[in-house]
Amino acid sequence: MERWLVNTFIRFLLNILLKLDVKQLKKCPKNGPYLLAVNHLNFLDAPVVISHLHPRQTTGLIKKESWDKPFLAYLFRVWDGIPIERDTADFKAFNQAKDALKDGKILAIAPEGTRSEDGVLIQAKPGIAILALKTNLPIYPIAYYGHEDFKQNFRRLKRTPMTVRVGEPIRVNLQGQPKNKENLQSVADSIMIEIASLMPEKYRGYYSTKMAQRGRFIEYLEVLPGKHIAQSLGEQPS
Repeated sequence: MERWLVNTFIRFLLNILLKLDVKQLKKCPKNGPYLLAVNHLNFLDAPVVISHLHPRQTTGLIKKESWDKPFLAYLFRVWDGIPIERDTADFKAFNQAKDALKDGKILAIAPEGTRSEDGVLIQAKPGIAILALKTNLPIYPIAYYGHEDFKQNFRRLKRTPMTVRVGEPIRVNLQGQPKNKENLQSVADSIMIEIASLMPEKYRGYYSTKMAQRGRFIEYLEVLPGKHIAQSLGEQPS
């Protein structure tokens, strides 16, 4: 009940403050487990997606410092958020993430690891590659854009447009290559290129010159009407 009340209130408030285009969130399956790979623009990203995916159980990896703020700490508790140390390999957070997925939840992760604020993509960190390879789950790329001027618009009592685009599901496939640092970074970059492909060119930033590399270490999954994607946790796809 608490989760329903929080998500309903947040969704109501966000639809007052923003001109939301979230129709494509319908592409996300009703049941987990799977990963959402998202760009991270500002503080609006997680509330928009989590509240609009409700009643689907969605959680995410959240920087540990966020728990220092009482209101955010309350929200992340309701959403079963997973605190993560951003400047180290936080295996405790990764194990919690795997447990959440085993419980059938949807896990959102921002490969960039921090907010861009201006909406322009920065290079991903390799953490999502490690998690994707360990779980072998489908990944849905999600791109947010248009709400980089929210603070200025809010001061002017003006609603801000925000667009959410959802790509086709993918799965990581190293194609027999070793899990070294270079290849893990390439996997993370490949996932970010899928996000970049959903955005207008002006937002692609670091990945604007890398679109020709699209598809490296990526397997595109076919979704038939009424069918679910085969899922696994730590197993190779058949």
